[in-house]
Parts: sequence; structure tokens; C-alpha cells
Amino acid sequence: MSTSRGALSAAPSDYIDGGPVALPGEAIVVRDPSDGATVVWRSGESVAHVDRAVAAARRALPSWSACTVEERAAVLRRYAECTTRHVDRIADRITLEMGKIRAESLLEAKLLAEKVAITLDEISMSRVRGYDVKVNATRSGLCRFKPHGVMAVLGPYNFPAHLPNGHFVPALLLGNTVVFKPSDKTPGVAQLLAECMHEAGMPAGAFNVVQGGANVARALVAHDGLDGILFTGSWPVGRAILEANLDRPGRIVALELGGSNPAVVMPSAHLRQAVIECARAAFATTGQRCTCTRRVIVDRRIADRFLLEFCRVASTLLIGPGFSTDPVFMGPIVNEGALNGVLGEQTMLSKIGAKVLVAATRMDRPGHFVTPSVVEVSGFEAATDRETFGPLVRVAVVDGLDEAIHQANATSFGLAASIFTNERSEYDRFFSECRAGCINWNNGTAGASSKLPFGGLGHSGNHRPAAAFSVDYCAYPVASMVETGDAAPVPDGMRIDR
Repeated sequence: MSTSRGALSAAPSDYIDGGPVALPGEAIVVRDPSDGATVVWRSGESVAHVDRAVAAARRALPSWSACTVEERAAVLRRYAECTTRHVDRIADRITLEMGKIRAESLLEAKLLAEKVAITLDEISMSRVRGYDVKVNATRSGLCRFKPHGVMAVLGPYNFPAHLPNGHFVPALLLGNTVVFKPSDKTPGVAQLLAECMHEAGMPAGAFNVVQGGANVARALVAHDGLDGILFTGSWPVGRAILEANLDRPGRIVALELGGSNPAVVMPSAHLRQAVIECARAAFATTGQRCTCTRRVIVDRRIADRFLLEFCRVASTLLIGPGFSTDPVFMGPIVNEGALNGVLGEQTMLSKIGAKVLVAATRMDRPGHFVTPSVVEVSGFEAATDRETFGPLVRVAVVDGLDEAIHQANATSFGLAASIFTNERSEYDRFFSECRAGCINWNNGTAGASSKLPFGGLGHSGNHRPAAAFSVDYCAYPVASMVETGDAAPVPDGMRIDR
């Protein structure tokens, strides 16, 4: 590697059956987004490794699922301790591969250990705790939970450690084995997580990593050896996963997808609070969060004042490399394609009549740096609404709460939404009528607590929320009727000698 930051202990590789497996070739090349040139990962990919990884996970399943929950928890606690020891290496690697500012990467790396603690917390574990009911004097009803089996976890690049970790930690805790395919934009982060699993003493085959692009992903999600797929990413990829599994209704598929998240600003809102939170949520992580505010809906009575301050904040955000010692708000976007996507969307909106209030421009420096964009549109329509994964936010001015709620729901997505108001009745009505899985009051759409459920509706997910509820899709309930007596009544029409 060309840098010591986020250094790996081995050459770029897959991790299968308890050890690294070489990946010769150059199918995957990752460059530092802050300069666009420095190669930070170079490797091949192998579709054949998918078979090997799934087979290893299948072999490991009986012994791993036979362990007690506490035995599995002990391994995951050691994994958490390992991620804490290597928190700086992991944070460096996140910044190196996807470009987010180092402080944000460090927060993400620290969430790895926190997720283990939260999953072991009563809030989560109470959801998969068995129970007994009395049916009659000699018969009981039991509910117990069993692991699905071999689970594929497909991770995104924007939170390459935290989001897949949020899938495979509860999956492993509840007795499943895992094949993890990370984004091909952030492969080194996944390799570091595999190193931590290995150091923690995870049994061979219980946790595996296969690197690669779309070919590897397609082979994995269609593999007959899986029992479940846990995916965080875009709606088009989520749709392809559903299509590949139409004939497997018993396979659990949990989708956490993107969002076109609205923030409504009403006249009673504290203006400064609304401006800060809307700007933070729109442009955090260079607009590369599924919960970023994509649409600001502002009441006409305060639109001029709000937009003046909002555009001033957007146009003065400090932008620079993730490792900068300056107080940088956002770093580069992940690659050239993402940068061109933002500029292209801005151009398209302008051509159809939108007003560019703050123009996104490519910064005159090496790397994939782009400034924020604020575009005023006449309104939103669900049929044409889409997610632009970058620092571009659209603004619409409305007359009153009725129109604001209508515009908030004018999307096929339903992940996050916010309303800024000091009127409780307005929040209550917004909560009741807004279709989203996360609905915030006087704080932005971006940011969530792992102690709460996390997921969305429509093209944002399939009603399988992650975070505190992630255990729900990692085990299934089994009902049993248990009879302790021997005096079964003889039904009418049946004869028995004894």
C-alpha cells in the first residue's frame, strides 16, 4: 500500500474458513478520494470464492448454533474489544477509502463495539426471548427462537464498518453464520473487520468475507446455500435482490435502502435551529447518507428568511481532505462518477425550470471535491422523485401544513422525515400523516440511535427495521405444544383397544 494509514496485516484478500485467501489480479482498484490518484487497494475478485465461503459457513453452522447465547456473546465481546484496540486503524481506513472526515470516521469505528453492547442489551434481547404458556393441566405451549442459518450480508460504502456490523453482529449472536460482501469501494475496511473477528477467536467458517463487484454480489444473493440476505444500499440493487429470490419465499430478505427525505419548516420553528439542522442533515458525509435531507419544504411565511440563511450556510461550509487538521465539515465525494452525478442532476433540474440558489461546482484541487448545491423547485411528485446521493438538496415553498404534508409524502421512498415547529399539534399531525420509518421533531433527518428501530417504507425498505430491532430478522419463532400426560381423549369415530 502507498500509505501507512489504515494498514492491513495481510495482502488484499478474501477471508474464508478462518483464514485469508489470495485475490490475484486487478479487478478492484480503489483510489484515495482526496487526491483521486493514490491507489489504496488493488486486488482481483473470484466468483468461485462465493461457493467456498457459503460452504464454509454451512459447515460451521451446526457447532456455532449449538453454542449457548452466552458463549457466542463472549466471542463478540472479544471482537468488540479488538475493534476498540484498532479503532484508529479502522477510522483511518474508512477515511482513506471513502473520504469522509477523520472525526466522523472515528465516530463510526467506535460504533462497532457499541453495537455489540446494544445487541446484548435487554431492549434487543427481549425481542427474541422464548416464553411458555399454560394450555391446560397437562399441556403447555412454548415459543422458542432459532437461527435462520447461513446469512449473506452486503454492505454499503458510506458507512462501510457500522452498517454491515449492524447486520452481522446480531446474526452471529443468534447462531447464524455469515458471508459478508462489502462494497468494492471500501474493501479494506471489511478486511480489517475480518482481522478483528479472527483475533477474537471466531470459529473457522462462522464469519467469511468475499470481495468483489457486481458479479460476486449477483452470485452471492442467488446462491442456493443461503438462508437469508441482509442488505443496506440503493433501491435498484435491492430490487435486483428481490428479483433473484422470487422463488425462495422462505428466505429472509431484509432491505435497508435509500431515501428522498423531507424536512418541513413551519413559521413557529426556531429559525436558527432549523437552518443548522437542515444544513447538517443535507450535507453531512458529503450528502452520502441514506438519511440525508434531500428535500426541504418551507412555509411561504418564513421562506425568504430561511432560504437566505440556509444558502449562506451551504455556501460557506469548509470542505477539505478527511485527514485535514483544519475544522473541515465535509470531505470529497467517493469517486468521479458520484461527483458527476451531482453536477448532472443540478444541470437537469436547471433545464426543466428549477432555480439554482447555490451552485455545486467541482473544486479546483486534486480529488473528488464538490461544493454543495441548493436548488429551488416548484414542487415534488412521487412519480418523478429520486435520490441523488451527494450534497444536493431541493427546496420547495408551500402554503400551510396541509400542502407541506402532501409534499413530504410526494415520493416513493419513506425512510426519514423531520418537521421544525414549536406547535405540538403540528408535530402530532405530521407524525400521524407522514409516511416514513423515522420521523424527527426539531432535529434533522440524518442521525439515528441504535437503541431505536431503523428502517423505512416503500423504496426505502421492506418493513424489517435494523438497529435495536435487527434481532427480529436474525431468528424465527417456533411454536411447540408439549403434553406431559397420557390421558388423551378418544375422539368420536375412533376406536382403540387400550
